[in-house]
Amino acid sequence: MSERAGVTLEGVTKRYDNGLQALDAVDLALPAGSFTSLVGQSGCGKSTLLRIIAGLVAPSTGGCRRGGGTPAFVFQEPALLPWRTVDGNAQLLMELEDWTPAARRARAAEVLTQVGLAGFGHAYPHELSGGMRMRLSLARALALRPDLLLLDEPLAAVDELTRDLLQEQLSQLWQDAGFTGVLVTHNVHEALFLSQRVVVMAPRPGRVVQVFDVPFPFPRAPELRASPAFAALAGQVSATLRASTILRS
Repeated sequence: MSERAGVTLEGVTKRYDNGLQALDAVDLALPAGSFTSLVGQSGCGKSTLLRIIAGLVAPSTGGCRRGGGTPAFVFQEPALLPWRTVDGNAQLLMELEDWTPAARRARAAEVLTQVGLAGFGHAYPHELSGGMRMRLSLARALALRPDLLLLDEPLAAVDELTRDLLQEQLSQLWQDAGFTGVLVTHNVHEALFLSQRVVVMAPRPGRVVQVFDVPFPFPRAPELRASPAFAALAGQVSATLRASTILRS
Protein backbone atom coordinates (compact mmCIF):
# COMPACT_ATOMS: atom_id res chain seq x y z
CA MET A 1 0.00 0.00 0.00
CA SER A 2 1.14 3.56 -0.66
CA GLU A 3 2.62 5.55 2.20
CA ARG A 4 -0.22 7.97 1.57
CA ALA A 5 -3.55 7.28 3.21
CA GLY A 6 -5.20 4.74 0.98
CA VAL A 7 -7.56 2.38 2.82
CA THR A 8 -8.29 -1.32 2.26
CA LEU A 9 -11.13 -3.09 4.10
CA GLU A 10 -11.19 -6.86 3.84
CA GLY A 11 -14.08 -8.93 5.22
CA VAL A 12 -14.86 -6.36 7.92
CA THR A 13 -17.64 -7.34 10.30
CA LYS A 14 -18.67 -5.67 13.53
CA ARG A 15 -20.78 -7.21 16.28
CA TYR A 16 -21.20 -5.26 19.52
CA ASP A 17 -21.24 -6.78 22.99
CA ASN A 18 -25.04 -6.51 23.12
CA GLY A 19 -25.30 -8.82 20.09
CA LEU A 20 -26.10 -6.11 17.54
CA GLN A 21 -24.33 -6.79 14.24
CA ALA A 22 -23.56 -3.50 12.51
CA LEU A 23 -21.46 -4.70 9.55
CA ASP A 24 -21.25 -7.89 7.54
CA ALA A 25 -18.20 -8.79 5.41
CA VAL A 26 -17.38 -5.37 3.97
CA ASP A 27 -14.73 -5.38 1.25
CA LEU A 28 -13.70 -1.96 -0.04
CA ALA A 29 -10.59 -0.32 -1.46
CA LEU A 30 -10.20 3.46 -1.24
CA PRO A 31 -7.22 4.66 -3.29
CA ALA A 32 -4.94 7.32 -1.88
CA GLY A 33 -6.14 10.78 -2.87
CA SER A 34 -9.65 9.60 -3.79
CA PHE A 35 -12.96 10.94 -2.49
CA THR A 36 -15.63 8.35 -1.65
CA SER A 37 -19.11 8.70 -0.15
CA LEU A 38 -21.01 6.07 1.85
CA VAL A 39 -24.79 6.27 1.54
CA GLY A 40 -27.53 4.16 3.10
CA GLN A 41 -30.46 4.37 5.47
CA SER A 42 -29.95 5.20 9.16
CA GLY A 43 -28.48 2.34 11.13
CA CYS A 44 -26.78 0.61 8.19
CA GLY A 45 -23.33 0.89 9.77
CA LYS A 46 -21.92 3.83 7.79
CA SER A 47 -20.64 5.66 10.86
CA THR A 48 -19.34 2.43 12.39
CA LEU A 49 -17.37 1.80 9.21
CA LEU A 50 -15.97 5.32 9.33
CA ARG A 51 -14.84 4.79 12.93
CA ILE A 52 -13.16 1.51 11.98
CA ILE A 53 -11.27 3.33 9.22
CA ALA A 54 -10.24 5.96 11.78
CA GLY A 55 -9.03 3.31 14.21
CA LEU A 56 -11.55 4.41 16.85
CA VAL A 57 -13.39 1.06 16.72
CA ALA A 58 -11.91 -2.40 16.10
CA PRO A 59 -13.63 -4.79 13.68
CA SER A 60 -14.91 -8.07 15.10
CA THR A 61 -13.43 -9.96 12.14
CA GLY A 62 -11.61 -8.89 9.01
CA GLY A 63 -9.06 -6.15 8.70
CA CYS A 64 -8.55 -2.49 7.85
CA ARG A 65 -5.20 -1.41 6.40
CA ARG A 66 -4.51 2.29 6.17
CA GLY A 67 -1.51 4.15 4.83
CA GLY A 68 -0.37 7.56 5.96
CA GLY A 69 -0.54 9.15 9.40
CA THR A 70 -3.33 9.81 11.87
CA PRO A 71 -6.61 10.71 10.12
CA ALA A 72 -8.65 13.81 10.84
CA PHE A 73 -12.34 13.46 11.74
CA VAL A 74 -15.15 15.97 11.16
CA PHE A 75 -18.45 15.19 12.88
CA GLN A 76 -22.01 16.39 12.28
CA GLU A 77 -21.70 18.75 15.26
CA PRO A 78 -18.70 21.10 15.04
CA ALA A 79 -17.78 20.44 18.73
CA LEU A 80 -16.00 23.74 19.12
CA LEU A 81 -14.71 24.98 22.47
CA PRO A 82 -17.02 27.92 23.32
CA TRP A 83 -14.44 29.68 25.51
CA ARG A 84 -11.89 29.75 22.70
CA THR A 85 -11.82 32.19 19.82
CA VAL A 86 -11.99 31.10 16.20
CA ASP A 87 -8.20 31.32 16.07
CA GLY A 88 -7.87 29.34 19.31
CA ASN A 89 -10.16 26.58 18.04
CA ALA A 90 -8.24 26.40 14.77
CA GLN A 91 -4.99 25.92 16.73
CA LEU A 92 -6.28 23.24 19.10
CA LEU A 93 -5.00 20.10 17.37
CA MET A 94 -1.68 21.76 16.66
CA GLU A 95 -1.28 22.46 20.38
CA LEU A 96 -1.89 18.78 21.12
CA GLU A 97 0.83 17.95 18.58
CA ASP A 98 3.27 20.38 20.27
CA TRP A 99 3.63 22.79 17.39
CA THR A 100 5.46 25.98 18.31
CA PRO A 101 3.25 29.03 18.94
CA ALA A 102 4.59 30.78 15.85
CA ALA A 103 3.92 27.75 13.63
CA ARG A 104 0.41 27.37 15.08
CA ARG A 105 -0.47 30.99 14.41
CA ALA A 106 0.83 30.86 10.85
CA ARG A 107 -0.97 27.63 10.01
CA ALA A 108 -4.22 28.77 11.66
CA ALA A 109 -4.18 31.95 9.58
CA GLU A 110 -3.63 29.83 6.46
CA VAL A 111 -6.49 27.39 7.03
CA LEU A 112 -8.92 30.09 8.18
CA THR A 113 -8.25 31.90 4.93
CA GLN A 114 -8.81 28.65 2.98
CA VAL A 115 -12.27 28.17 4.52
CA GLY A 116 -13.31 31.81 4.21
CA LEU A 117 -12.91 32.84 7.86
CA ALA A 118 -10.05 35.30 7.51
CA GLY A 119 -10.82 38.30 9.71
CA PHE A 120 -12.90 36.28 12.21
CA GLY A 121 -10.00 35.04 14.33
CA HIS A 122 -11.04 37.01 17.43
CA ALA A 123 -14.72 35.98 17.27
CA TYR A 124 -16.21 33.24 19.45
CA PRO A 125 -18.24 30.25 18.21
CA HIS A 126 -21.55 31.66 19.45
CA GLU A 127 -21.00 34.69 17.22
CA LEU A 128 -20.80 32.56 14.06
CA SER A 129 -23.53 31.17 11.83
CA GLY A 130 -24.00 27.42 11.54
CA GLY A 131 -22.16 27.35 8.24
CA MET A 132 -19.26 29.35 9.66
CA ARG A 133 -18.97 26.99 12.64
CA MET A 134 -18.75 24.06 10.26
CA ARG A 135 -16.07 25.88 8.25
CA LEU A 136 -14.14 26.32 11.48
CA SER A 137 -14.47 22.61 12.24
CA LEU A 138 -13.05 21.85 8.79
CA ALA A 139 -10.21 24.32 9.32
CA ARG A 140 -9.30 22.69 12.62
CA ALA A 141 -9.21 19.24 10.98
CA LEU A 142 -7.17 20.45 7.99
CA ALA A 143 -4.63 22.30 10.12
CA LEU A 144 -2.46 19.19 10.54
CA ARG A 145 -2.45 18.56 6.78
CA PRO A 146 -4.03 15.10 7.15
CA ASP A 147 -3.65 12.52 4.42
CA LEU A 148 -7.07 11.13 5.34
CA LEU A 149 -10.17 13.21 6.13
CA LEU A 150 -13.23 11.36 7.50
CA LEU A 151 -16.52 13.26 7.45
CA ASP A 152 -19.60 12.01 9.31
CA GLU A 153 -22.56 13.99 7.92
CA PRO A 154 -20.86 17.34 8.56
CA LEU A 155 -23.33 19.37 6.47
CA ALA A 156 -26.58 17.82 7.67
CA ALA A 157 -27.55 20.64 10.04
CA VAL A 158 -27.21 23.65 7.71
CA ASP A 159 -29.73 25.14 5.30
CA GLU A 160 -29.81 24.05 1.67
CA LEU A 161 -28.06 27.09 0.18
CA THR A 162 -25.29 27.01 2.79
CA ARG A 163 -24.96 23.27 2.24
CA ASP A 164 -24.43 23.75 -1.49
CA LEU A 165 -21.80 26.43 -0.88
CA LEU A 166 -19.98 24.28 1.68
CA GLN A 167 -20.00 21.33 -0.72
CA GLU A 168 -18.32 23.49 -3.35
CA GLN A 169 -15.78 24.73 -0.82
CA LEU A 170 -15.04 21.24 0.48
CA SER A 171 -14.57 19.97 -3.07
CA GLN A 172 -12.06 22.72 -3.76
CA LEU A 173 -10.20 22.01 -0.50
CA TRP A 174 -9.90 18.34 -1.50
CA GLN A 175 -8.62 19.26 -4.97
CA ASP A 176 -6.06 21.65 -3.49
CA ALA A 177 -4.84 19.46 -0.61
CA GLY A 178 -5.04 16.00 -2.19
CA PHE A 179 -6.15 14.16 0.94
CA THR A 180 -8.15 10.92 0.80
CA GLY A 181 -11.74 11.83 1.65
CA VAL A 182 -14.47 9.54 3.01
CA LEU A 183 -17.91 11.06 3.55
CA VAL A 184 -20.93 9.56 5.29
CA THR A 185 -24.16 11.20 4.11
CA HIS A 186 -27.85 10.51 3.60
CA ASN A 187 -27.95 12.99 0.73
CA VAL A 188 -27.47 11.32 -2.66
CA HIS A 189 -26.98 14.62 -4.49
CA GLU A 190 -24.29 15.66 -2.00
CA ALA A 191 -22.52 12.32 -2.42
CA LEU A 192 -22.53 12.63 -6.21
CA PHE A 193 -21.38 16.25 -6.26
CA LEU A 194 -18.40 15.64 -3.97
CA SER A 195 -17.26 12.14 -4.82
CA GLN A 196 -15.47 10.07 -7.39
CA ARG A 197 -17.31 6.98 -6.13
CA VAL A 198 -20.52 6.43 -4.18
CA VAL A 199 -20.86 3.25 -2.11
CA VAL A 200 -24.45 2.13 -1.45
CA MET A 201 -24.83 0.14 1.77
CA ALA A 202 -27.66 -2.21 2.70
CA PRO A 203 -29.59 -1.92 5.98
CA ARG A 204 -28.18 -3.57 9.10
CA PRO A 205 -26.05 -5.54 9.09
CA GLY A 206 -24.38 -3.14 6.70
CA ARG A 207 -22.75 -4.48 3.57
CA VAL A 208 -21.76 -3.03 0.21
CA VAL A 209 -24.60 -3.37 -2.32
CA GLN A 210 -23.13 -1.45 -5.25
CA VAL A 211 -20.36 1.02 -6.02
CA PHE A 212 -21.14 3.79 -8.50
CA ASP A 213 -18.35 5.58 -10.35
CA VAL A 214 -19.14 9.28 -10.74
CA PRO A 215 -17.97 10.36 -14.21
CA PHE A 216 -18.16 14.14 -13.91
CA PRO A 217 -14.75 15.87 -14.12
CA PHE A 218 -13.39 18.26 -11.51
CA PRO A 219 -13.74 21.08 -10.79
CA ARG A 220 -17.52 20.67 -10.68
CA ALA A 221 -19.57 23.77 -11.31
CA PRO A 222 -22.76 24.43 -9.30
CA GLU A 223 -24.76 24.04 -12.52
CA LEU A 224 -23.86 20.35 -12.60
CA ARG A 225 -26.58 19.67 -10.02
CA ALA A 226 -29.26 20.73 -12.54
CA SER A 227 -27.92 18.71 -15.47
CA PRO A 228 -29.85 15.72 -16.93
CA ALA A 229 -26.83 13.43 -16.51
CA PHE A 230 -26.52 14.30 -12.82
CA ALA A 231 -30.26 13.74 -12.28
CA ALA A 232 -30.12 10.40 -14.09
CA LEU A 233 -27.25 9.11 -11.97
CA ALA A 234 -28.94 10.35 -8.79
CA GLY A 235 -32.02 8.39 -9.84
CA GLN A 236 -29.97 5.21 -10.30
CA VAL A 237 -28.34 5.55 -6.87
CA SER A 238 -31.67 6.31 -5.21
CA ALA A 239 -33.32 3.32 -6.90
CA THR A 240 -30.53 1.04 -5.66
CA LEU A 241 -31.01 2.40 -2.14
CA ARG A 242 -34.75 1.75 -2.27
CA ALA A 243 -34.31 -1.76 -3.67
CA SER A 244 -31.75 -2.72 -1.01
CA THR A 245 -34.07 -1.45 1.73
CA ILE A 246 -37.07 -3.40 0.38
CA LEU A 247 -35.05 -6.60 0.00
CA ARG A 248 -33.79 -6.44 3.58
CA SER A 249 -37.10 -5.39 5.19
